[in-house]
Amino acid sequence: MTSLRERDPFDVRLARGAPALLRAFNDAGVLSIADVQVARRLAALGDVADAELLLAFALAARAPRLGHVLVDLATIRATVAVDTEERIDLDALPWPETGAWVAALAGCALVGVGDEDGADTTPLRLVGTALYLDRYWREERQVAADLRGRLEALPAGVDEAALTARLKRLAPDDARQRNAIAAAAVRRFATVAGGPGTGKTTTVAQIAALVVEQARAEGRPVPLIALAAPTGKAAARLEEQVHHRAAQLDTTPDVREQLAGLRASTLHRLLGWRPGSHSRFRHDRHARLPHDMVIVDEASMVSLTLMARLLEAVRPDARLVLVGDPDQLASIEAGAVLGDIVRAARPGAGIVQLERVYRFGAGIGAVSAAVRAGDADALVAALVSAPAEVTWIPIDAGDPATATAAVLAPVRDAATRAGREVIAAALGGDGRAALDALGAFRLLCAHRRGPHGVTTWMPLVEGWLAGDIAATGTWARDYPGRPLLITANDYDLDLFNGDTGVVVASPSGGLTAAFERRGEIVAVRPARLRAVDTVHAMTIHKSQGSQFGTAAVVVPAADSRILTRELLYTAVTRARRHLIVIGTEDALRAAVHRPAARASGLSGRLGASVVSQPFG
Repeated sequence: MTSLRERDPFDVRLARGAPALLRAFNDAGVLSIADVQVARRLAALGDVADAELLLAFALAARAPRLGHVLVDLATIRATVAVDTEERIDLDALPWPETGAWVAALAGCALVGVGDEDGADTTPLRLVGTALYLDRYWREERQVAADLRGRLEALPAGVDEAALTARLKRLAPDDARQRNAIAAAAVRRFATVAGGPGTGKTTTVAQIAALVVEQARAEGRPVPLIALAAPTGKAAARLEEQVHHRAAQLDTTPDVREQLAGLRASTLHRLLGWRPGSHSRFRHDRHARLPHDMVIVDEASMVSLTLMARLLEAVRPDARLVLVGDPDQLASIEAGAVLGDIVRAARPGAGIVQLERVYRFGAGIGAVSAAVRAGDADALVAALVSAPAEVTWIPIDAGDPATATAAVLAPVRDAATRAGREVIAAALGGDGRAALDALGAFRLLCAHRRGPHGVTTWMPLVEGWLAGDIAATGTWARDYPGRPLLITANDYDLDLFNGDTGVVVASPSGGLTAAFERRGEIVAVRPARLRAVDTVHAMTIHKSQGSQFGTAAVVVPAADSRILTRELLYTAVTRARRHLIVIGTEDALRAAVHRPAARASGLSGRLGASVVSQPFG
């Protein structure tokens, strides 16, 4: 396969003027221009001319961009990945010999060596064969130290008989939920882990109810509880669900009223984000949060940096509860903190995994369980054993010879059925019905570009609906039934990255965009939406935290280097009632056998006996 430079020597992604070694990795798509420029700037600061050292600097800069905390120079050759469907032989690149490479770095003045603080600060840190940017090395050590301190804190003294009675009343049917509630109630740190539909949000409401009940029974002031999530979309959903679940709990009216008054915010808002400020956040080690308990939902999306800021801001005597699914895709920023914590779990550490699934049926459950377990044979068996709930189209979705109209009929039927319901409701000005219909189907792609990507499948779905769209009377950018995806937070409109809406006809004859917020439909003039896309299809990454009646998953080719177990698991667990999988058996087996562990040292620092090898 020809390099990017050979295909287009003027491509804007090319780093011109860089040393030949860096150009080779840039041409292959391993290094971006930004990675190369960081390496060249560091080299200039340290008067470094060795191209292999510059390559190491660039790979260290690349790591956080792809979600890794570090680059392991001993494994990077075998695990490196690029987000492209081009067939590129990355192993054939001119990789340096590891031993000599590491020795040269250890002798470089820009690189601190070892895991202990020294008198001098260097921009990079080498620990064994792991190379960090200094900031991430320090944050990883801080997070590990803060978590160890909380994990080692002895449980608070409680009335065990009273606690047992409350647990049986609040969670009568699920022993693991009771364990999770108890851990959060008596420890300074607890983690509630579980897949979609395992009752995590219900557990949050039960935890909040229990700590309020405890305080009232002991004559203490009602604890100040903060609900938070990494995104505005997740925070809004957390607040809505906690209010809904709280109303159903077997507790007193005053406790329900207390929970109904809880408000959720993004972590940035909770910490007091100050854009442009030197300290970034109002709350830190010197100005702690006032809350007695902080509960963070969707914690798998919390990066190492944000977790570091949270841990230093929570009072040492306050409770911190992390809630999320460690098997889903991790934060788009560096780190996979929740997964590292769960992997490092020791007995009695306050980390509880919920197992019982309440949301989807046995068929989708069997598919997701097989993916999560890494059992490819079980996955194939599950895909063919529940035809009413799971539809498997075993083709390469990017091959026109096999991805024919007849073969893709189940996808087209589901997309057009939902799309027509959206358009009909939108033409009638019924925003709620349009949003409900929008949630009935979603097409999910691993890639943004290429034959398996959103840029190919989005117009395909829109083409299937072309006649229905044309019948609305306009082919303008906005038309009744246009599905919307917010792509950047807009605090003025209370809309957040990942929120979805629908353009609907208004009684005045114009158009409005309908969104749901806290159970109510809000209408926004389309012209006020600053960052919005059409969402006939979306990436799996963007779908995280959402659920759809039917989810159709476009699986890329087996050699796609971003196709991983976590990506497939996240995709298949978006479906509530019906799952459609378009992909070959080879591609599905490749995904299941390819865990996407982030390159991180946190599990090791927390005491895990085995540290997962990074991929990517």
